[in-house]
Amino acid sequence: MDRLPSEPEPFRYDTEVEPGERRQIRCEIGESYLGDPVEIPITIINGKHPGKTVFFSAAIHGDELNGVKVVQEIADRYSPGEIHGTIVCLHVCNVPAYEAQQRYTPIYDQDMNRSFPGRARSNTTERMANQIYRRFVAPCDLGVDFHTSTRNRTTIYHARADLTNPAVERLARAFATNVVLYGEGDEGSLRSVATADGTTTVTIEMGRAHRFQPVLIEKALEGVESVLAEYELLPGEPVHWPGWYKTTAADSTKRWLRADIGGLVEMEWGPYPLVHEGEAICTISDHFKTEEHTVTAPFDGLIVGSLENPVAAPGHPLCHLVRLDEGTLAEIEQEIAAGDFDGYRAHGDAWVDD
Repeated sequence: MDRLPSEPEPFRYDTEVEPGERRQIRCEIGESYLGDPVEIPITIINGKHPGKTVFFSAAIHGDELNGVKVVQEIADRYSPGEIHGTIVCLHVCNVPAYEAQQRYTPIYDQDMNRSFPGRARSNTTERMANQIYRRFVAPCDLGVDFHTSTRNRTTIYHARADLTNPAVERLARAFATNVVLYGEGDEGSLRSVATADGTTTVTIEMGRAHRFQPVLIEKALEGVESVLAEYELLPGEPVHWPGWYKTTAADSTKRWLRADIGGLVEMEWGPYPLVHEGEAICTISDHFKTEEHTVTAPFDGLIVGSLENPVAAPGHPLCHLVRLDEGTLAEIEQEIAAGDFDGYRAHGDAWVDD
């Protein structure tokens, strides 16, 4: 077990949050075109007892709202008296994108999640990323960054993590999602930069943009509690186990299936995101319905991401498919037969409980 501080310590950014203190702040990280401050809402819960420091971040992409609700609930749920360590809640990281309700920073359409650790004398997004990273991410031991799929797609509830790193693998397992996709993370992404600097970080993907999805939010809050238990911020609480557990390795098969022709897309899979080799995933037809192309599963797999916009051009992504080994496939089939897999039933919005 990792060694913990022997005494509680202040959390330091521009000032100090003392042990036993909860502080809600709006931290200036930039200026608007009018010269008004751009401020991000942050809650810091510094426990009365010593322990790890963990951050939870949301809305690095401004239209990804499930995580915003998760972070709000984290900030409200835990008190300094029960926490052994410190929780840093970054409620909305990309405020200009959030206010515009779009993925990227409106100024030059920049992606904040390719901009970390940022630079103090660079473009708008890198300056904001630098302020967030330097003040609130770098001081932490570990972190969880919440995302959803982009517009016109949905994604199954899952984690993304560099599973070759034992510290990251431990964090991903503690969050207790059924599915963890291997990946070091793109250059400039928060999780890749933070992990490389010693702040162990994973990404949680959950559902669709532009909405709250209560079942996914509740699952994420259970994952948060499990992480806090694993790292003894909530000593004595149980670490969750999801039942079945599927990870992908660096050399394993996970594939985006793409359209070879343009036309109208009708999804054929469901009600569960499990497909067997050769089964139809979708059909693509022209407007006269004189040509129709069926896209089939190249292997037994789990659909972890899916197109929702029913039109496609050649090369357009249709679904993200992860290969299942025989053991995991059998376990999922047993859960479906028993009714225990209903948490992943397809409901248009996402894979949610009935």
